[in-house]
Amino acid sequence: MRLAYLQLALSMALVGANVAVAKLLAEALPIAMIAFLRCVLAMLVLLPLARAMDGPVRVPPDALRNLALQALFGTAIYNAGLLAGLRLTTALEGGLVLATLPAVVAIGGALLLRERLPGRQWAAVALAAGGMAAITIARSVGGDGGSALGNLLVFCGVMGEAAYVLLARRIAGRVPVITASLWMQVFSALVLAPFALPDLGAVAALADPSLAALLVFHSLTASVLCLLLWYAGLKRVPAGMAGVFTVFLPGTAALVAVTLLGEAFSSVHAAGFVLMMGSVAVATWPRRGGGG
Repeated sequence: MRLAYLQLALSMALVGANVAVAKLLAEALPIAMIAFLRCVLAMLVLLPLARAMDGPVRVPPDALRNLALQALFGTAIYNAGLLAGLRLTTALEGGLVLATLPAVVAIGGALLLRERLPGRQWAAVALAAGGMAAITIARSVGGDGGSALGNLLVFCGVMGEAAYVLLARRIAGRVPVITASLWMQVFSALVLAPFALPDLGAVAALADPSLAALLVFHSLTASVLCLLLWYAGLKRVPAGMAGVFTVFLPGTAALVAVTLLGEAFSSVHAAGFVLMMGSVAVATWPRRGGGG
């Protein structure tokens, strides 16, 4: 179990660290180009993995349509919102906004899938709203480096990722994980290509080894390694308990933003951080007795 816990924690920590990496990439390359190249690199790794781990799989047409929608929301819209937002806001605040995901998924499940929203999920929503309010206050009092518009764009990315999670529930168990991820990257690349190819000349910036290394790290960790670690951990840890480890996302994002990017961490950010971490914990902590 310790290994499974480590796998889950490392998966979410890598997602959090990628907030800072995405910010650095967004400052140097066109947004569509980053997302497109990320998909292409991920496809090159996922194709042999899918063949080796899943074997030949026939994906039903309705599942393919669902995967295409997941790609649109979970890859194209999520990355567009995240990368565009991080051009304006800080990695610290972007990571805090990403922590609203469990609450947004809970609301989406209640509204779209008619799932019952228990009291503690409402509490998680309230905490997440409080965290968003805290960082909004930080902007209104003239905090350095962040941006209300940037935070809003990141939140649009959160909405896209929430739609991906809800769509994934419709085909859960019908398509092997690696194969599903491969198809998602294929569909995502097709969606992004018309926006990325006009800026093809921008790839010359990747002659900088450090920038190229950041892109490879971003692609292979966010689209491949995080996925493999997460589902490896889920083989031993119940999904409810696994959700607790999402607290590593905002935690790592904040740590990297402050220590490596030198971003300022104010008392208002601290309040927002506490509220966001509380929201994630309340939303994902396993229920006793399995009740709703």
